[in-house]
Amino acid sequence: MGLTSTVLAIDAGNSKTDVAVVTGEGEVLATARGGGFRPPAVGVEAAMDALADPVGRALSDAGLSAASHVSACLANADLPVEEEQLAGALHARAWGASVEVRNDTFAILRAGVAEPRGVAVVCGAGINCVGMRLDGRTARFPAIGRISGDWGGGWGLAEEALWYAARAEDGRGEPTELVRTLPAHFGLRSMYALIEALHLEHVEHGRRHELTPVLFETAAQGDPVARSIVHRLAEEVATMATVALTRLDLLAEETPVLLGGSVLTAGHAQLDDTLRDLLSSRAPKADARVVTASPVLGAVLLGLDRLGAQAEARERARAYWEKRED
Repeated sequence: MGLTSTVLAIDAGNSKTDVAVVTGEGEVLATARGGGFRPPAVGVEAAMDALADPVGRALSDAGLSAASHVSACLANADLPVEEEQLAGALHARAWGASVEVRNDTFAILRAGVAEPRGVAVVCGAGINCVGMRLDGRTARFPAIGRISGDWGGGWGLAEEALWYAARAEDGRGEPTELVRTLPAHFGLRSMYALIEALHLEHVEHGRRHELTPVLFETAAQGDPVARSIVHRLAEEVATMATVALTRLDLLAEETPVLLGGSVLTAGHAQLDDTLRDLLSSRAPKADARVVTASPVLGAVLLGLDRLGAQAEARERARAYWEKRED
């Protein structure tokens, strides 16, 4: 690794993109933020165009036209074939001599560990799980919705809460306070009114995610139905983590299990306690930790790993983000 080696790190999620330019010695030269990265919605080239603004600003501020290596952790890179497609599109932009693309869940994992080894489960708008070993082996799931066996995530939890509340109001399901708390969030008096408002888009489709915190608040007040949904999420997270550990032959070893995303980092007591109990029984050597570090740090560290950087370089980069987040 030459003294002038640099990493262009990209962490691109559905709502925002963070970019950093870092030397092979771990010195952060520049950072930038941009909008969301949504190839399925706008197409690959338009998504790359959206990346061009924060990438261009970061490279310019670093005094570079390109980096030695591009380490990109991208939302919607759920399948290896999609990673290859996005890597090709990034390479065509000539932002770096080499390019490596990973799903953005790998950024959460790498940001939370001192070395590239462990399992991460992320639950934000959706849910995903990945794992990696020092020998390069990885475990992952397609994570593209119900067709790939997924359940959970903020959107899924909101839909589940609506389903139970609708059935409770019309008599098909058991009683639940969600009948009251969900429509009340939008100033409505009944589930029928909320169903109508959502169907006719008097309440924008994108606002459904606002119901996920309402679900957790209702569960915290003791509602059995809401609590059952939260318990199911804990079961799903524990199952994904345990399966990933098993596939990587790490179940019998002390291994970090990193928890990230807005749902898993919000401090919901029932979810946290149930999840830790489940992991304790199914994967007793798992060391569950909530990741609060910026995901772009994970992209930086993966890039430094690729360059063969020394431990001091990784520590220097990590210290930068720890100081920044303080």
